[in-house]
Amino acid sequence: MRAAAILGLGCSPRNLEPFKKESNATWALGLPSSARDADAIVLFGGDGTIHRHLPALVKLALPVLIVPAGSGNDFARALQLQKVRDSLRAWKKFENGGDNTWTIDLGTIKETDTSGSERLHYFCCVAGCGLDGAVASRANALPRWLRAHGGYLLSIPPALRSYQPARMKISSAALHNAMQLHSDRPTLVVACANAPAYGDGMKIAPRALLDDGLLDICSIAAIGNFKLFRLLPTVFFGKHLGIREVDYFQSARVQIEPDRPLDVYADGEYVCQTPVEVGIQPSALRVIVP
Repeated sequence: MRAAAILGLGCSPRNLEPFKKESNATWALGLPSSARDADAIVLFGGDGTIHRHLPALVKLALPVLIVPAGSGNDFARALQLQKVRDSLRAWKKFENGGDNTWTIDLGTIKETDTSGSERLHYFCCVAGCGLDGAVASRANALPRWLRAHGGYLLSIPPALRSYQPARMKISSAALHNAMQLHSDRPTLVVACANAPAYGDGMKIAPRALLDDGLLDICSIAAIGNFKLFRLLPTVFFGKHLGIREVDYFQSARVQIEPDRPLDVYADGEYVCQTPVEVGIQPSALRVIVP
């Protein structure tokens, strides 16, 4: 077996040693130039590293093993890869001929620039705009060790002090895939989820499944800071869906059109500005799981 290893920020060939031990695979560092050059890819890193490599991973169509080694590992957790030892167990099973791959969906973001040209971006966990974009921007400016230890949560209070909710038109795919206005109101956050969590454990979309061909959309209407601080702890446990200001639904495609340009973040990384169309690409990636 030929394996290609991608080492994210903060990783080194030392991270690869446990996978080489008692392995018959031949290893190469970096993305293979074509699918003919490897049988599988092992990616060491967090959600941001995965996000940056998604276009190449989709094109190569090789089985991918995620090793959680980043400041945020929500995608790995969605694959039941909580620790490095889980990834190691999954790799050994795969190498020994185990049938432990899973074909999953990926989210897509269609960006249209001022010239009318379209660009397509992939994401694995959650894409959104509003307050969470402002929080992600602040969290990304923190030292890496702090981002990995509650940096997203620490970035919420300062973001709240300066963020002004925008009025957002959210349209979703309806009958015959036509777009239908779903809501038009001042909105604090809109999150389009392929996986249940983002922000290192915030279960913004607790019902999201990686292989159902649908996005789970969670939007939160503009509310006062005091009520928002009471709501935030419930998000970590996915208990916020019953709150009146929270709207939760599923769709294969949504359009987001705020009354002013907002930054769009996906998997904790800046992508583009609104307006955007967020969708799903079914069966886009084959992953190795325990």
